[in-house]
Order: sequence, then structure tokens, then C-alpha cells
Amino acid sequence: MNNWYMLTLTGADRPGIVAKVTQALYEQGMTLGEASMLRLGGNFTIMMMVYGGLEAEALKEVLVPVTSSLGLSLHLDEMEGGLHRHLVPNIMVRVSGADRAGIVARVTGVLADAGFNILDLESDVAGTPEKPVYLMQIAGIASVPLESLETVLAPLREEGIEVNLSPVETLVG
Repeated sequence: MNNWYMLTLTGADRPGIVAKVTQALYEQGMTLGEASMLRLGGNFTIMMMVYGGLEAEALKEVLVPVTSSLGLSLHLDEMEGGLHRHLVPNIMVRVSGADRAGIVARVTGVLADAGFNILDLESDVAGTPEKPVYLMQIAGIASVPLESLETVLAPLREEGIEVNLSPVETLVG
């Protein structure tokens, strides 16, 4: 039986995490699908789709020695998956504003209400502790014209949140 899983690992950043985890998966004949691996605030996180003949408990048994030696938390979910399902964004949204509670909820809520599907969101806090600035970059798919998104984002701009939209040029062929 072949199964798709979402493997999530988190822990303190250190060299070798990706190499050791992917080697353990390779040795078990597991195939990697889409993955996101990044450092956040001194920690490292991996989210990856994996596919293969192991049942969930057997896969965990293989991974626990590796993840424990690296000090990583392990979470595994069965999921529907497949290769070649990646969506290409058609709009990039760049946001900046004074860091305050609710900025992410406000921006993403307005976008969602307009039919915008978020594919990727990255954020950071810049500035100083006294004057923090929230920065966010969102890639997604808009089912409405860019002008419609500009219109629904206008109230956020009036609140002092800078929101810039740009189309993503996709080349085919």
C-alpha cells in the first residue's frame, strides 16, 4: 500500500537537519513531494509531503531516532497528495505597516473575501523594539482583476497599512 503523509518537524536550527531527515526517508524508499524548509527565529521547520509503502506508525518508528537525536518535534498526518499539483501564483502582495495586533487577520481577511487564494505567506518584524514594522509578502491566485483587489484594499491603506500588488509574469514553454 502506498500512502501520502504531511511530515512536520520543528526544533532548534543546526547543521545537518535536512541531510539526516531526507537520508532516513530515502533509505526507506520514501518519495518527497512538495516541501517547505526554513529558519524562523533560531528554529528550523520542515513541512514536506512524503509518499511510500510505509504505514504511519512504521514511518514514525524510522524517523523517531533521527528526529530525537536532532532535538526535533515530529508530527505526521495522512493526507491526499500527489505530484504535479503545484499552483502558480498570479499576484504578489507586499504589506508593511506599524506592527500591531490584527494586521495579518485584516489583510488576509480582505483578500479572502475578494476570492484571493493564498499559496505562500512570509512575514517578519523589522524596525526597532520601540517602533516595530510588520512586513509580509503573500503569493496567491486572484480570481478577480487586479483593479478589484486594489479597490477592496483601499480601506487598509487609509488605516496606514501599505499594501502593494503586482502581477506575477508566468512564462509557459
